[in-house]
Formats: sequence, structure tokens, C-alpha cells
Amino acid sequence: MCDTCGCNITPENRHRPTSDGREAVSVLKELLDENDRLARHNRTHLTTHGVLALNLMSSPGAGKTALLETTIDALSEEFRIAVIEGDLETENDAKRIRARGVEAVQIATGSACHLDARMVHDALHRLPLGELDLLFIENVGNLVCPASFDLGQHHNVALLSVPEGDDKPAKYPVMFRSADLVLLTKTDLLPWLTDFHPDRAERYLRELASGAPMLPLSATSGDGLEGWLEWLRNMHRQQHTATERAEA
Repeated sequence: MCDTCGCNITPENRHRPTSDGREAVSVLKELLDENDRLARHNRTHLTTHGVLALNLMSSPGAGKTALLETTIDALSEEFRIAVIEGDLETENDAKRIRARGVEAVQIATGSACHLDARMVHDALHRLPLGELDLLFIENVGNLVCPASFDLGQHHNVALLSVPEGDDKPAKYPVMFRSADLVLLTKTDLLPWLTDFHPDRAERYLRELASGAPMLPLSATSGDGLEGWLEWLRNMHRQQHTATERAEA
């Protein structure tokens, strides 16, 4: 957490910078401990209601919202879906989701470059969880801070878009190491961006000791989308089984 990116001043987690390093570390630990406590509460709440929650993380412009639009179009008759949108300002992405007939709660973080568990907790109380199957949390576009904050999700999905370059897993290891699934997006651009090599991107991912699947797809053309949809179906089946066990 730092002063320059603003992630020390989320609305619920404000503290004053201090010249005492030990005090700063203590404050940071308390904030993260409280975040983790509330994240566990969120996860239990979601599991109890049988909702599978997915945290989508990427750099700005990697295609998170476009992916959600395409996913909603493909699965809206199969699953009941809602979205939590995180951005510094505007409701632009939430409006795009609502245009698909899906409820979306917009979180404006101000100067904070990530969502936290408190923000998500408040958003959950604005959603009819008992009427949902899938909840997508579109985190703020950032390849650093979002990976450090548990929101109460069941799985992390990291997007790597072709225009970004294939070395991003090596440059941002915390983000990609935390991913349960990596989606290689905007693959329709591969014929033109010939310096991007999918096999090299996957090699960088494996060098992080990550066993997360890497699925290539294009939300524009629809190529590879079925692999993503089938992964979602499998995760939902697993979550449904976990909910049944919790109720037994």
C-alpha cells in the first residue's frame, strides 16, 4: 500500500502516513487482517447462497467488460448472473452490463487502485444473492494491487491481452501466481501482432510454478469462448456440491 497510487486511502481504510516504519507496518497488518476477516465472511455468505463468485483482474483495456458481455449473452438462459464493477470513476462499465439485462453494482473507488473486501461486502447487500448463480467481480484495471486483496471470491481469473505483450506474467508475478485461470484475450489480433507468442506467455506462467490453465479466446470473434464457458460450468458444479455439503 502506498501514498502515490492512493491504495492506502480506500473509503473504509484510511490512515495517515507515518515516519515510524514499525508503526506503518503495524497499521498495514491490521488493515490486511481486517480485510481478510471480512473476505472470509463474504465467501461464507456467497457459499451459503450457492453463488459462485469470480474476481476478474487485468490491466486496463485487457477486455474484462467485453468478456463479460459475451459471457452474459452465452449463459444468460443457463445461469442467473450479476456483476460488481470496480472503477476509479464513472458507471460506464456498469451501464454496458445493465444493457445486457443483468444487474450491476458500480463501485467508484476514487483514488484507490483496487477493490477491497469492505467495498464488496457493501455491494453484496445491494444484490439478491438468493436469486443468483454466478457473480462476476470486475476489479479495477491494475496488474499490481488487486492481487493482494482477498474479496471473498471463490476463484481469481487473470486476463492477459495480446496487445500487452507476452512477458506480463514474468513482470507481474504476484498477479499471475494468484490466478486460478488465465485467459489470453484479443487473440483475433495475433495475425497482426506477430511479436506476441502464446507459448512464450505460457512458459513465463509455468516458471511461476503456476498450474493454472491458460485459455486463448476472443470476445470479438467468439473463438475459444467455449473453453471459458465450460470452465465456468465446471466451477459452478463444484461450488454447488460444496454448498450441499455445507448444508448437510
